[in-house]
Amino acid sequence: MKKENPELDAYLENHYIHRTNWLRAAVLGANDGILSTASIAIGVAAASDTRESLILATLAGLVAGALSMAAGEFVSVSSQTDIEQADIEREKQELETMPELELQRLAAIYENRGLKKETALTVAQELTEHNALEAHVRDELGINEISQANPLQAALASGAAFTAGGLLPFLVALFFPLNGMEYYIYGITTLSLILLGALSAKTGGSSMVKAVIRITFWGTVAMGLTALVGYLFNVSIS
Repeated sequence: MKKENPELDAYLENHYIHRTNWLRAAVLGANDGILSTASIAIGVAAASDTRESLILATLAGLVAGALSMAAGEFVSVSSQTDIEQADIEREKQELETMPELELQRLAAIYENRGLKKETALTVAQELTEHNALEAHVRDELGINEISQANPLQAALASGAAFTAGGLLPFLVALFFPLNGMEYYIYGITTLSLILLGALSAKTGGSSMVKAVIRITFWGTVAMGLTALVGYLFNVSIS
């Protein structure tokens, strides 16, 4: 039974590493949703004078991007999970066939981290008696509850975030005046990226200024290049 430790729980609440998996997928999805949809909208707006083509292209990009993002995230994270499970199964077999060697490996890990040889062996023995597989999975393979992948969680977070991010430029394409549409999309998208950078930094406990500069700079580059392509070809898609 797990012992309650209010001081330890309060300490852990001040750290953000446990949010890594879903925050990474959500930020990636939202950023891609904003940028991909906005870039499509800017490129089409630069090459077309009709709202219908702009809305159709933006909506198609939004739907396809959200589904692609969710599917890609699920497949990639599932592959990571498969590798983790295969390693855990191999570790189980090694613990059954060569327990003494595995004990020495565990002791060597703790010794390399700074414990004295005798202390490292004692720690390895006690952890092996408590739960040998858990100790080896955590300290030899580097897999724990925080780092372990969750395909469904990552896919849902990424797909939903892409949709939420992509809705912003889509609404601009739907309601804002056609004259100067590229500038409206660029302005709203840049503001959205700034808010996303600030929100992700706040949620992850990292530098807000660095996050905002990074996400805004690369977003501006992506939209600028897409608009340039639209202007260069300037093909009417009415």
